[in-house]
Amino acid sequence: MELFELYKKLLVHYGAQGWWPLRSRGGYHLHEYLHTLSQEEIFEVALGSILTQNTTFASVEKSLDNLQNLSALTPHAIQNLPLETLKNAIRPSGYFNQKADYILHFIAFFEGLEGRIPTREELLACRGIGEETADSILLFGYGMSEFKVDAYTKRILSHLGFVGETAKYAEIKALVEEVFEKKIADAHKRVEAYQEFHALLVAHAKRYYSKKPYGAGGF
Repeated sequence: MELFELYKKLLVHYGAQGWWPLRSRGGYHLHEYLHTLSQEEIFEVALGSILTQNTTFASVEKSLDNLQNLSALTPHAIQNLPLETLKNAIRPSGYFNQKADYILHFIAFFEGLEGRIPTREELLACRGIGEETADSILLFGYGMSEFKVDAYTKRILSHLGFVGETAKYAEIKALVEEVFEKKIADAHKRVEAYQEFHALLVAHAKRYYSKKPYGAGGF
């Protein structure tokens, strides 16, 4: 099975996933691809991308709910929170001391952009922003053609023989992007496919790849 065939099979099997689930848009938005987000929505994606480091998105949603209850889903509102209040609000996502620090540093960076799209290199230079977080912000926040690789992606693709078990982030990202660029010429459509493929891999991994042996009953 080719990699793009895997994407198509997952899409048929699970259907559109509607990522990123934005509170301002009522959560998941199946078949509605958001190519242009407001600055507040982009920030929400970035906030969620930082919070989801080393945890599940279910935990992130609890943190975002806490911040929403504090009317603190914008840079300005978060900056005005007492530090301990911020830490307590994001506690469900774990590593709340580090993540509070990362969020506050990202806010300073984000506000300095004055609405322009940052480069991947600029994001990677931010405290606490690694490759996965940077690509998440660019793909889901800014609608840029950058595929996001996570542990589920590596687990599935290595199990199916697309990459080796020791494959690095950049190798997996390059493989997916090379295949999809050949199959999808339109940049907007390719971004949509990247968004769906990432979310579909997460959905599939939760069902079949959470425990060894991997892939039992799956593709």
